[in-house]
Amino acid sequence: MIHETHTLRIDYTKLGIAHDDVIPTYTTYIPEIYPECQRISERPTVIICPGGGYNHHAQREGEAIALKMNSYGYNAVVLRYSLAPNEYPCALYELATLVSIVRSHVKEWHVQENAVIIAGFSAGGHVAASLGNLWNDKELSEKLGIANELMKPDAMLLSYPVITSGEFAHKGSFGKLLGTQYDALVDKVSQENLVNEHTPKTFLWHTFADGSVPVENSLLFASALRKNHIPFELHIFPAGSHGLGLATKETDTKDGDKLQPECAVWTDLFATWIENMKN
Repeated sequence: MIHETHTLRIDYTKLGIAHDDVIPTYTTYIPEIYPECQRISERPTVIICPGGGYNHHAQREGEAIALKMNSYGYNAVVLRYSLAPNEYPCALYELATLVSIVRSHVKEWHVQENAVIIAGFSAGGHVAASLGNLWNDKELSEKLGIANELMKPDAMLLSYPVITSGEFAHKGSFGKLLGTQYDALVDKVSQENLVNEHTPKTFLWHTFADGSVPVENSLLFASALRKNHIPFELHIFPAGSHGLGLATKETDTKDGDKLQPECAVWTDLFATWIENMKN
């Protein structure tokens, strides 16, 4: 396996963005292919953005998710994007840059070029949705010096995502994301309002009982996708707290709050969705 952690260096000063000395990183989980005994094939690649309210990175939503993606025969990469006090659009720029890095390794990592998927959990879902909605933005391309097509996600996986800054907002996430820019930008980063014809097809799942990020976040995003004729698959499970991860023992917490076996099927549902996308 190509299992390496790299720094993701962006010239924030050149971009006019204040940033601390904590450099974002990405970790690869790229299974080996042995051509002497295996057929060489291209694989979907899932770029994972853990949650944590833009305050920390939820450890349970990183490596465990990557290894699960590996079990389906996919490549995985975990992004540890910038957190508070670093403000928007740091994380957006970092994910866009990482997608371009993945696309620059298509041969080395056996990447299926039309199956680069960005996956976000909770606040990481906001990071992913931001790029999903804005990857084709001319200004984003000009500022990063990256062609729009190179930072294009082919699909999104949004797990109990932070989406709306409106009535059903997880206000803590937006406070950390925007900081000093809160009043100026809070209405502009509500992702259900940014869905457009270039937003990629999306797999969403949430729980009705989520008491931290209300299920309306996924419902609003799905409704916006529908209005823009973007294909999506949406699963709402009746029970389960926020931040379930895999909803299995692998991502459970000490108090047992994140073990929800009936929700654990989401990974199989996602894999079926990906296989249908490949065909």
